[in-house]
Amino acid sequence: MDWSYDDYVHDVCKPLDRDWKLAIFRDGLVDYPRTDVEDIGLQCPKKLLSPMIWSARSLQIRSFMANHGQRAPKRFAPLDPNRYNHRGAPQLKGIIFDVDGTLCKPQSYMFKQMRCILSFASLSSKILPLLIFQHPLFPPRLNPCREVLGIPKSTDILDHIHSLPQPAQDEAQTAVRSIERAAMIEQIPQPGLNELISYLESRGVRMGLCTRNFDAPVTHLLQTFLPGKTFFPIITREFRPPKPDPAGILHIAQAWGLEDGAESLIMVGDSVDDMVAGYKAGAATVLLSSSDNEGLEKHEYTGLSIGRLDELVGMLEEGFEEKGER
Repeated sequence: MDWSYDDYVHDVCKPLDRDWKLAIFRDGLVDYPRTDVEDIGLQCPKKLLSPMIWSARSLQIRSFMANHGQRAPKRFAPLDPNRYNHRGAPQLKGIIFDVDGTLCKPQSYMFKQMRCILSFASLSSKILPLLIFQHPLFPPRLNPCREVLGIPKSTDILDHIHSLPQPAQDEAQTAVRSIERAAMIEQIPQPGLNELISYLESRGVRMGLCTRNFDAPVTHLLQTFLPGKTFFPIITREFRPPKPDPAGILHIAQAWGLEDGAESLIMVGDSVDDMVAGYKAGAATVLLSSSDNEGLEKHEYTGLSIGRLDELVGMLEEGFEEKGER
């Protein structure tokens, strides 16, 4: 479908600030009379583009923006079949979810425990769980030693584990999994979880998972709170490289046979890793905001933020659209 000028302005011009517009025009991606350069900071005047070059130029600008870290806000056609897709938006072909903090309430205390206990990675794997769960210095929700003994917060936990020599690496994996196994018993589903998943199922929307958890907590959550619901593929920690690399999301897109990669997908998560992975894969990104991720709503890779999962139902019914400015 050919783009109209209104669509062009909506998708390409408005999201760009003056510097980006000037760069695009300066690099020759759009034909323009030089007397109109000053207008670029306010809008994309219709006289700058002839009808014959709207489509081709918009593709060039999209490519330019992707290569320079920006893109137009994504939108998808309404899932309600009775609503008219007046903008000619593409069809949504699937949604990928994170797990901890997204399908269930955040259990961020786990990461403090992990960082602390990884400083003891050279100890026997039989001793590590005792340190975590029996020693009085390591109660489940309190870990005073992270800053003193553990790896710093700036260090990625999985990267740190894989950097360890054997047998320390296996012992560290065992310790981290012990923390996750204990925490999974306390999983609490996010508000609106069943409403959203049931809605997506009723609309025939494919659902996948991409998480940095290992498989046991994921299985526990699905069997406990979403019995009978289908998520496929399920990408867990065993898949490498993990988020924030987009490889897991692109793997799901490939498994679904999508020729455009993740361009027609939505990634829903609660962390910067989710937003970065989704954006770099080409998917729309939705942040489930909470007190644990304050400020992430304004991240350049966050396409849209919601407070509850079932807020997505109305958005998808009427036609999903990311916010215009990041």
